[in-house]
Amino acid sequence: MSALPAARHAPWLSYLCLAAAMALVGSYVGFSKLLVLVFPVFLLAWLRFGIAAVAMAGWVRRAPNEAPLSAHDRKLLFVESFFGNFLFSICMLFGVSLTSALAAGVIMAAIPAAVALMSWGLLRERITPRVLVAIACGVGGIALVSVVQRAGSDGAGSLWGNLLLLGAVLCEATYVVIGKKLTGNVSAKRISALVNLWGLALVTPFGVWQALGHDFAAVSGASWWLLLFYSLAASMATVWLWMTGLKHVPASSAGVFTVLLPVSAAAVGVVFLGEHFSSVQLAAYALALAGVVLATWQSGDRAPIG
Repeated sequence: MSALPAARHAPWLSYLCLAAAMALVGSYVGFSKLLVLVFPVFLLAWLRFGIAAVAMAGWVRRAPNEAPLSAHDRKLLFVESFFGNFLFSICMLFGVSLTSALAAGVIMAAIPAAVALMSWGLLRERITPRVLVAIACGVGGIALVSVVQRAGSDGAGSLWGNLLLLGAVLCEATYVVIGKKLTGNVSAKRISALVNLWGLALVTPFGVWQALGHDFAAVSGASWWLLLFYSLAASMATVWLWMTGLKHVPASSAGVFTVLLPVSAAAVGVVFLGEHFSSVQLAAYALALAGVVLATWQSGDRAPIG
């Protein structure tokens, strides 16, 4: 079932879906820093997948006009979840627990360039000079924000956090490259639900282990509401919004909306977490945003949703 009637009737609605998807990704990357202070990482990931599985239970069933999953599609769905849900969540959650939301936004802005680089390595797609400059901008932004953090008292921890976030970027790039074949055979809703179920299965042993020793009575009501937002945004809303918008907008145009990811992550860090921009961090963000625009403007790369 398509959420939009047709691109020619309401193209602005497709753009709104793409913009909302990227803004949600950036916001939950920022807000997850608060959640890892309340829940251990594996427990947080398990709760996220579990809540989303309940919310998307009606999306698992195959639509009447949809072909049955082939063996190849099933393998792709598992790999999608392993990299895009399981490993991405672990790297991202451990990463933001060791670094700042501002740094996370800069590093996650490297996703489009990482997709281009991985498409070149795995799919033999050509990298244009503009994309090479975008990759350089992304590396420069990550290097700048890492230098700032290493100068602080938590330099070693921040370095590990940045490396884990870089791992999350590579997981998402893998998710995008491998998933290019899925959208033609499986609906956006069903992809979201099935990938989430695989994520739940993979993290359940670790989540149950941490749940047994966790004091749930100490968790505030505000934290539970934030967990609900994180679960529905990360596993359900962003994937559906992005794939729905992408059906009616060329990938070359849709990619530009990834600029909202680092912007929203920075906004969460500054407004809700009390983080402050330094001049070097501002330069890092400028490089990151320039890399996003260069990597996606009039290119064929598609942005991921994690």
